[in-house]
Amino acid sequence: MLKALVVDDDFRVAQLHASYVGKVPDFEVAGVAHTGAEALEQCALVQPDLVLLDSYLPDQPGLEVAVRLAGTRTDVVMVTADTAADTVRAAFSAGALGYLVKPFTEDDLAARLLAYQRYRSRIQRGHLHQRQIDAAAAALVPGKPAGTTSRHSSVTQGLVRDLVRDSSCAVTATEVATGLGIGRATAQRYLSVMADSGELAIALRYGSTGRPEHEYRWNL
Repeated sequence: MLKALVVDDDFRVAQLHASYVGKVPDFEVAGVAHTGAEALEQCALVQPDLVLLDSYLPDQPGLEVAVRLAGTRTDVVMVTADTAADTVRAAFSAGALGYLVKPFTEDDLAARLLAYQRYRSRIQRGHLHQRQIDAAAAALVPGKPAGTTSRHSSVTQGLVRDLVRDSSCAVTATEVATGLGIGRATAQRYLSVMADSGELAIALRYGSTGRPEHEYRWNL
């Protein structure tokens, strides 16, 4: 479970964003802060994995908070109405992993949280090969499978990904569909998208009867 801290000076906006976070699988709201000081205090106390950080805070700029958090165990995604190129550049220079412009939809935030989840799954421990580093960086780019437009679709892809990654052996589309309670065609579509991206390796499973079936194994 990944813990997210929501930081916004507007109480209503902060609660709205927190409600969005709470609907994304494997994420929980670690807290809500309305000033830079509160954000830093809560980061020290609960050590969230991710801070959704507004730029405009009453006591200090959000970018100063981002600089303070750089190099810690807590990552930052800026969530702000500031679209100035200098601010965007400064945010990434301060170590922010993403930049989401307000106002945004529940779908928009869910896509970025799932992208962050993919990134974290690739950056664990030990030493990484270049391919793994490139895959982690690419994972931060939010996206949806071809032909899907809803938040439900992006969440479903995350669930399929988690099931395959956490499985001790290769799985088939039928097994994924059964495990998640979705249609086999839906499971097959997401598995194919992830195989095309290199996240999954494909092999053939030969049963005692019938045609061989594709099986999928985590590849990163």
